Amino acid sequence: MLNSTTERAKEIYALAEFQTVPSVGIKFAEDLVFLGYYSLNELKQKDGAQLTDEYEQKKGYWIDPCVEDQFRLIVNFANTNDTKKTWWDFTEERKKFRTENGYPKSRPQKAWYETLGYQRKYNIGSH
Repeated sequence: MLNSTTERAKEIYALAEFQTVPSVGIKFAEDLVFLGYYSLNELKQKDGAQLTDEYEQKKGYWIDPCVEDQFRLIVNFANTNDTKKTWWDFTEERKKFRTENGYPKSRPQKAWYETLGYQRKYNIGSH
């Protein structure tokens, strides 16, 4: 009817479902699809820190720490359906975890803001 592939329909459904979670927008929903997730049900019993580590490996650079808070939020929501929490409710949990456990030795060395696209978009280093 929409002349769309099954894969694209699956992706559109996922993007819509992920955005039902408080404080989750289209960009993070796209990140979840990038990791191969297409439903909240697939995120049950996952670990926000491990999802972050997997995401960074796949991207090839480390991300803003707040993104890990979003991974923690989405896993919490998938398991509890708690609509009262937002990503910043997981900041302290993430800070405590990373202080105690750090990051994997295989973590990419380059930061998200060192990527060419980010530098161009925000004119980092220009006067």
